[in-house]
Amino acid sequence: MAQSATYYVPHGSRWPIFGSVAMFIMMFGAANLMNEAATGGPLLILGSVLIIVMLFGWFGDVIRESLQGLYSDQVDISFRQGMAWFIFSEVMFFAAFFGALFYARQFSIPWLGGDGDGFNTNRFLWEEFSPAWPTNGPADVGGRFETIPAWGLPLLNTILLLLSGATITAAHWALKVNKRGALIFWLAATIALGALFLFFQAEEYIHAYSELNLTLGSGVYGSTFFMLTGFHGMHVTLGAIMLCVILGRCIAGHFSNENHFGFEAVAWYWHFVDVVWLGLFVFVYVL
Repeated sequence: MAQSATYYVPHGSRWPIFGSVAMFIMMFGAANLMNEAATGGPLLILGSVLIIVMLFGWFGDVIRESLQGLYSDQVDISFRQGMAWFIFSEVMFFAAFFGALFYARQFSIPWLGGDGDGFNTNRFLWEEFSPAWPTNGPADVGGRFETIPAWGLPLLNTILLLLSGATITAAHWALKVNKRGALIFWLAATIALGALFLFFQAEEYIHAYSELNLTLGSGVYGSTFFMLTGFHGMHVTLGAIMLCVILGRCIAGHFSNENHFGFEAVAWYWHFVDVVWLGLFVFVYVL
């Protein structure tokens, strides 16, 4: 058992170089696919498969080392700091898109309508443009579209994610008091709620494209809408995959009431996903 005052020095690992090669193959394949090269698709698939192999292998090593008691209290602190910085980087990622939305609504659209423009260039370029949100711009990019009402599927998805925040908290409580059955139940409920969220978001996208003419090409509104909601959906998907892995580990009895940072890290990430959605619901759907 590692002592709390002794920092664990990891053994040599093949996974960093393996992952670097896999990422190069994947990106090289993606670039070739965009340029319509015949090798693009197969290389992209190969690189993606190799990255999945790396994730299983590398995380498997970390799990085995943790179960063997090789990690000290200092390693636990470093894991927590690493996860905190990772979530902070994700906050900044979404902050960039929220910033783009704010800039478009508060500055770009009024300027295109003539506000603050001493030369009144809008009179010559877009005389009939109405600077109101939502808009696809003065050039009517993508044609007329309708927006998605906030009090339909978006509200339902908000309720689902808020409930999932409660269920993951209940699962954490069950783990702390050594109630393995309740832990597995609440964790599975969290995964089910996340899956329902993704299902309804897919329904929303289908409705937007097929009936509302709201697409990624619908000017500034369409691009910001799908970039924000789409990347959030991707994060929910990743979070659900993480939760499935943690559920498997819980079933295998990997966590104790005192040593379960793997569970806590995923719970942190899931709460982050919840908070981001609340911002999306307010600033994208409601306002």
